[in-house]
Amino acid sequence: TDNLSDALKKLKITTTDSTADSLEGCLDCLLQALAENNTETSEKIQKSGVLQVFASLLMPQSSCTAKVANIIAEVARNEFMRNPCVDAALIPPLVQLLNCKDQEVLLQTGRALGNICYDSHEGRNAVDRAGGAHIVVDHIRSLCSKTDPASEKLLTVFCGMLMNYSNENDTLQSQLINMGVIPTLVKLLGIHCQNTALTEMCLVAFGNLAELESSKEQFAYTNIAEELVKLFKKQIEHDKKEMIFEVLAPLAENDVIKLQLVEAGLVECLLEIVQKTVDSDKEDDIAELKTASDLMVLLLLGDESMQKLFEGGRGSVFQRVLSWIPSNSHQLQLAGALAIANFARNDGNCIHMVDNGIVQKLMDLLDRHVEDGNVTVQHAALSALRNLAIPVVNKAKMLSAGVAEAVLKFLRSEMPPVQFKLLGTLRMLIDAQAEAAEQLGKNVKLVERLVEWCEAKDHAGVMGESNRLLSALIRHSKSKDVIRTIVQSGGIKHLVTMATSEHVIMQNEALVALALIAALELVTAEKDLENAQLVQILHRLLSDDRSAPEIKYNSMVLICALIGSEPLQKEVQSMAFLEVVSKLRSHENKTVAQQASLTEQRLAVES
Repeated sequence: TDNLSDALKKLKITTTDSTADSLEGCLDCLLQALAENNTETSEKIQKSGVLQVFASLLMPQSSCTAKVANIIAEVARNEFMRNPCVDAALIPPLVQLLNCKDQEVLLQTGRALGNICYDSHEGRNAVDRAGGAHIVVDHIRSLCSKTDPASEKLLTVFCGMLMNYSNENDTLQSQLINMGVIPTLVKLLGIHCQNTALTEMCLVAFGNLAELESSKEQFAYTNIAEELVKLFKKQIEHDKKEMIFEVLAPLAENDVIKLQLVEAGLVECLLEIVQKTVDSDKEDDIAELKTASDLMVLLLLGDESMQKLFEGGRGSVFQRVLSWIPSNSHQLQLAGALAIANFARNDGNCIHMVDNGIVQKLMDLLDRHVEDGNVTVQHAALSALRNLAIPVVNKAKMLSAGVAEAVLKFLRSEMPPVQFKLLGTLRMLIDAQAEAAEQLGKNVKLVERLVEWCEAKDHAGVMGESNRLLSALIRHSKSKDVIRTIVQSGGIKHLVTMATSEHVIMQNEALVALALIAALELVTAEKDLENAQLVQILHRLLSDDRSAPEIKYNSMVLICALIGSEPLQKEVQSMAFLEVVSKLRSHENKTVAQQASLTEQRLAVES
């Protein structure tokens, strides 16, 4: 302690009149004290005011420079020392030292700047102002191909410095990307893949940069996919694989990179991990299984990568993923169902899968999750069934396989994501399937649940899908029984509200359903239509210039049907419909204009 106090005192008066030898002795004493107790020594250095002296000692030609930079690097390992280092104006002279040729000076300077930047906004800003990043990137570029130990050590420090400089800072990350650091780092990874420390630094730097959208475009122009897969295949330890996964996940969000990863053989690696970890209950294995299967699903989100792996339904990858669905692991069941939902993104794939028995596998999976089931698995399996039900030829096949009944088992679910997918699946299934629509539309439990969900104001998606399914039951069944069930369950007011939706498609579906109600069961529904103020709403839709042509057309068709009811006819007569309709006779849309003429004639006759 006495030696340290002496050294600090000497350093304060030393800069002007000391010999290099006495200076070296003081610096050695500081380094030794820091090695023994870094925090305590750093506090003493801060209190002594020596930091300000260091700025004048950082001379390129001085023999002590490397030691001074080393001391700064050591004290900056403490969070409380980083701002004082910036305040002592140490950054500009440190950045200047990056221009010197001495390897030891460069090494210690890189460490000092990297440590000052660690989690320090002020440190990063100071390095940015002094232009430090640019010089470091140039160094990495010129050292990139050198494989001697000293160069690799320097590269590791410089990569670490850039990592600390840009971590969680979008502006500085963008700056590095614009400097072209990505191709350089990818090249570095390829050349130095045997050097563990340097490889890890590269991976963390990639993880930092890969979150930014602009970086993915740059990564796509490099052979990053190939390099990462090559590196991944060599890894045995869980932590190392995890590091690579952390880079792969954000990169795989880019469709071009998805395809590159598939072509580089990542899928085979992922399937192998799944095979090795599926029956294990070790924490690391469970984590790896989740990461690998999640990444697999992510790769299938790209159209090209998905189609490449589907291989007309004969692909080994597709077959392996199918085998996940009956697995006992919830994680694999989930990934398997999500993968099927992703494969089911075009008609050809959907038709092939339904013809090859996928539906039964998904229904068996749902069956395992009816009572207290796993919500994410329910949601994923329903998503897959919904997608499979889109092609017209699949609907009847899926209905006769019992999909509607399997889905209805989840009507009790209180989970909005499950409710949403359940509704979407049923809506897809009954499209143009009159018999099924009638059967479901007469199911009082279903209709009552739909009416309840039409009021789920906290869940706009569930509310919208419930309304659409109510309308679809009427539109596709054209059945009086279905309309009566919906009237008795209190569904009419929701269809009238749906006619005012901000989405034209929903408005239209509502108006068509209401027109069918008016044509088939007007007497049963007239009280509800009156209470829901349908006539006023139609007047508003016809008067509004922003209403789409099909909305105006269907509103007029509906008005003509409503005149058949005495109370509703009175309402129509009490509002100036003739005036609004006669204006529409000159509408630019021919169909609207023709319907306006017909409607005007009907209204004139009735009045």
